[in-house]
Amino acid sequence: MTRNLKRWPLRLASLLACLLFWQLAASVKLDLGLLTFTYVPTPKAVLEAAWKLLTSSTLLAHLGSSLSRVFAGYATAALTGVALGLLIGRSKWAEDTLLPPLEVLRPIPAVAWIPLAILMFPSSELSMVFITFTGALFPILLNTVHGVEAVDPRLVASARSLGAGRWAILREVVLPGALPSIVTGLAIGMGTSWFCLVTAEMISGQFGIGYYTWESYTLQNYPDIIVGMLLIGVLGMGSSALVKRIGELATPWYRTRRAG
Repeated sequence: MTRNLKRWPLRLASLLACLLFWQLAASVKLDLGLLTFTYVPTPKAVLEAAWKLLTSSTLLAHLGSSLSRVFAGYATAALTGVALGLLIGRSKWAEDTLLPPLEVLRPIPAVAWIPLAILMFPSSELSMVFITFTGALFPILLNTVHGVEAVDPRLVASARSLGAGRWAILREVVLPGALPSIVTGLAIGMGTSWFCLVTAEMISGQFGIGYYTWESYTLQNYPDIIVGMLLIGVLGMGSSALVKRIGELATPWYRTRRAG
């Protein structure tokens, strides 16, 4: 704990240095040829825009829309990804039949799913939830598979020799052993779900942080663009940190082992 506290001054200094560079570059309209700050608003203008959004009646509508879409897609992806990951990790048959098509779908970016999602689902709301689901699914799935495959086979053999059945082995040996990797996948999946949701909201949303950011660009409200970007970053970081914290509480043995 003390060692972590000693690291905070350097972290804060790093943030302040970035803010200072941003202020100077935007104030003098720094132009480096390939990179220009001519139209980048200053931190002061962004702060004023943030205060305006904070005191407006639309903030809750944007937040509510984005949060409901993220957590609906994320929760579905978490349940599906962990279940499929356990199945694929424990069954060669499932690995041979399920993993190849999933691996084909995995590299497809969220933007490419948008036209098909609009065609498949009766409402734009469901299509955005689906895109969020696809973004979160694969990190959760692959980390679960990795965690299951990394469980020491000797532990499984020992449990089986003591009379444990398949479900007991899964519950008492495989799941606790794979849980740290599952938590990592859940945290990564939360971040990618925000990325995918914002992409979807920019194209087919009416409310939401992504829609707010894209609308600000079309209206040339440049400070509002950065407000939307920062809000996305804070929400994504906060939700991922929440998932990690819950994971730490669920795996006290893993934290103790790392500390030792």
